[in-house]
Amino acid sequence: MSIASADLASDTAMVLAAGMGKRMRPLTATQPKPMVRVAGKPLVDHALDKLAEAGISTAVVNVHYLADSIEAHLKERKEPAIVISDERDQLLETGGGLMRAAEKLPDPFFCLNSDNIWLDGPRNAFADLSTFWDADRMDALLLLVPHKGARNFTGMGDFHMDAHGKVSRRKPRKIAPYIFTGIQLIGKRLLRDAPEGAFSTNILWSRAIEEGRLYGVPFTGQWFEVGTPKAIKPTEQALSNGE
Repeated sequence: MSIASADLASDTAMVLAAGMGKRMRPLTATQPKPMVRVAGKPLVDHALDKLAEAGISTAVVNVHYLADSIEAHLKERKEPAIVISDERDQLLETGGGLMRAAEKLPDPFFCLNSDNIWLDGPRNAFADLSTFWDADRMDALLLLVPHKGARNFTGMGDFHMDAHGKVSRRKPRKIAPYIFTGIQLIGKRLLRDAPEGAFSTNILWSRAIEEGRLYGVPFTGQWFEVGTPKAIKPTEQALSNGE
């Protein structure tokens, strides 16, 4: 069941789908990672279906690697409406991809990876972000999951978060309690004075952390790391069990 779009901070999401998908080889030798099927449908459709369920009306999708196959597939979708941000000429990484698409995006906008799979907790993930969003204090609001809610994840975590939701990065050789889900709500202030060409969103996050304007929201559902072929089967088993 979708939530009313009036409850959301934005009606538009940027879906990052331009990457090479190297960790998913050999499955990505002949298809882009967003088209790899998990539980009966391409990864990108898991993300887009969540947007449609939440009432988000427009998805701006960037494409680079094997872009024609993604575009052809997305032409079949009715909801959300698809707008292509073309990066065929140069892979721009996450930050550069946001800048290429900036004119197509409102302020603020949701952003998520095209290979995201998750099961919502008591509340819709986009509603959670919208509820906590405060443009006066924040440049970006990250959806962060604790280790117990991260399936297939074996890393050391990404962020710490204080009682007010302000985030800081994991220290070297230390474990951080929260993992970035790949889902965030971004104010266009984050994009100001950005580098030209290809660069990582991490550059913009670092500046926001220094200015005390990068925040997080704990995710209460289950999030699945689907970065390699071996993660597909356990993810499918968990989804079939409704875990």
